[in-house]
Amino acid sequence: MSTAVPVELGITGSAASGGRRPGGHRVLLAEPRGYCAGVDRAVETVEKTLERYGAPVYVRKEIVHNRHVVETLADRGVIFVDEADEVPEGSVLVFSAHGVSPAVRDSAAERNLHAIDATCPLVTKVHQEAKRFARDDYDILLIGHEGHEEVEGTAGEAPDHVQLVDGPAAVDSVTVRDESKVIWLSQTTLSVDETMETVARLRDRFPSLQDPPSDDICYATQNRQVAVKAMAPECDLVIVVGSKNSSNSVRLVEVALAAGADAAYLVDYARDVDPAWLDGVRTVGVTSGASVPEVLVRGLLDWLAERGYSDVQPVTTANETLVFALPRELRSART
Repeated sequence: MSTAVPVELGITGSAASGGRRPGGHRVLLAEPRGYCAGVDRAVETVEKTLERYGAPVYVRKEIVHNRHVVETLADRGVIFVDEADEVPEGSVLVFSAHGVSPAVRDSAAERNLHAIDATCPLVTKVHQEAKRFARDDYDILLIGHEGHEEVEGTAGEAPDHVQLVDGPAAVDSVTVRDESKVIWLSQTTLSVDETMETVARLRDRFPSLQDPPSDDICYATQNRQVAVKAMAPECDLVIVVGSKNSSNSVRLVEVALAAGADAAYLVDYARDVDPAWLDGVRTVGVTSGASVPEVLVRGLLDWLAERGYSDVQPVTTANETLVFALPRELRSART
């Protein structure tokens, strides 16, 4: 999956040595960043589905939360819809990486749609946990953001048992039937620190609160946050490449600010950067959310280099090796 490695900024005045380096302009480039295994699988699933069945291919919601990816696939013949009932009967429909509820699957089946599931396996794991603890009649406290597709899909697995907890401030309004049978689960793309704060508050109210069988926040989300924490104290500015509806990308901005960056912004493209952000800035940190293709990061690095920030130094905190298999019917299509 991933292997933790020592943080080596390789510079005088690094976070490890207690101060920012005076002098020239530089970029600290977070590693790991960008595509995670679940996003890579989801995007490739749509690409292989196009190759096998031809356009149009329908996708429920955005396959991943990235503007560039969605627009590129739309140009190739992908039609994004909000619900399965918008898809012509008998068509091919791909479920997004964020997962869907049983009701969505039933709707697709009723329309005789050829459904291909691109749900991230780590999201599927949370779905299985929700079903398991619902069968055992637990109250399930799902930590996540209201309205997010992943939360809707997970809650839909056991709507009578799941209660959404949208951050620490929502804890006081939680009610349970039996304090000895309460478990928390979480959306996979949250801030680790904020989630743990929410869990701590829940445990203050419900001392017997059980933890999930394994960590719900995905490895890639955690790894990207750790890398940002490592470089942020060195940075006058952190630029996160990612879309505004990408939960994990938005969290990276928050993590950067909390870890000591003077400023942090989220952009889809290099052209979205305001040159005024660079005023007085010597060190720029760059990273990207888990649904962001590397070409967008390279575009930002080129933009920064044109403005004098050509010294790029990696900040590596983990090496990721995990790869997820494609849906079974598409596996022969993967090279």
